[in-house]
Amino acid sequence: MKPEKVVIIGAGQAGFQVAASLRQAGFLGTVTVIGDEDNIPYQRPPLSKAYLKNVADETSIQLRPENFYLDNDIELIKGDRVDHIDRVNKTVVTASGKTLAYDKLAITTGTRPRPLDLPGADLAGVHTLRSYLHAAGLRDDIQRHQNVVIIGGGFIGLEVAACAAGLGKNVTVLEYAPRLMGRAVSTVSSDFFKLYHQSIGVRVVTDARIERIEGDGRAQAVALQNGEQIPCDLILVGVGALPNQELAQSSGLECDNGILVDEFSVTSDSDIVSAGDCTNHPNPFASGRFRLESVQNAIDQAKVAAASILGTASPYNAAPWFWSDQGEIKLQTVGLPLGTDELAVRGSVADRKFSVFHYREGKLIAVESINSAGDHMVARKLITTGANPSPARVSDSTVELKSLLAG
Repeated sequence: MKPEKVVIIGAGQAGFQVAASLRQAGFLGTVTVIGDEDNIPYQRPPLSKAYLKNVADETSIQLRPENFYLDNDIELIKGDRVDHIDRVNKTVVTASGKTLAYDKLAITTGTRPRPLDLPGADLAGVHTLRSYLHAAGLRDDIQRHQNVVIIGGGFIGLEVAACAAGLGKNVTVLEYAPRLMGRAVSTVSSDFFKLYHQSIGVRVVTDARIERIEGDGRAQAVALQNGEQIPCDLILVGVGALPNQELAQSSGLECDNGILVDEFSVTSDSDIVSAGDCTNHPNPFASGRFRLESVQNAIDQAKVAAASILGTASPYNAAPWFWSDQGEIKLQTVGLPLGTDELAVRGSVADRKFSVFHYREGKLIAVESINSAGDHMVARKLITTGANPSPARVSDSTVELKSLLAG
């Protein structure tokens, strides 16, 4: 029996895409999206870049203007959250007391920042970055203060570091691991980004061991275990994210580092789908289950989830890709660099325009491109089609990359 009522919990990129895809497919039943923020669904990537630099605002980052939801008969409930899912009676109950019935339910609850377990982490001036409100508070603080400390040398931390440095702030990045973005990129790119950030005035400390955050009501310094104290007016904590799986878990859905779904984005309840950062899904590029945090995953998986709701699903098998803008440098990646045992570099690291090809047991598994959009577009085709050009050929700049699509 075709569903008549669809409820979507979560109004981020994935939740929006499920709703939009249902309408694009001609679904005529009711569609209700419930979000715990007061904003119209918006893009999150600009929060760590354009929004901080005042070249984007609340309206410009919206995924669609408000009339989109009216024109497409999508009910958007803002500033409310679902507290309970009754799978037997197929209803959800919100914090404000609303009870909504569903035939099919989509859970797209995303992630939240991983908390920092350190003395002083609760002081004023210590920020995380996930929501519009987080970004607004961080932007105001950066505008009013000079000394910025970033705890965590991942994508978010480095994007904010580049923005703050561009605004003339004194910026220090503290990374616990031996290198920047260590789980996501090669040593070649880690070293490149460290040098780049240093060139724009950012102090980068790897192998950083933080003892505590000091301050009288407000963060004033970060104390390292080696005795150094780094003065600060504000701190951004960017040490990863946790999946918002608690609501699903409390309703009895299977979870393990995310809400477990099959290749069709269906949970352990056949009437409930899930998509986006909160899901742990079978990924052919990971040779097993994986939880991805990316816009690409949120969009592509949400399309599969919507198709499952309508009974027309095909397996989710999109090649993972991602981007990060850090100052003048654009990083684009495709594939998953898991178990890399050989690297090949194409282009010039010195010229800030190159790509790094990852191999595992002779098989091309991922490519990261720095200021090389053309390389990235070809790399996406290489990874998607399973083409396997040799390291010698991809590193030879006299060989046109497009010609390698044949193998």
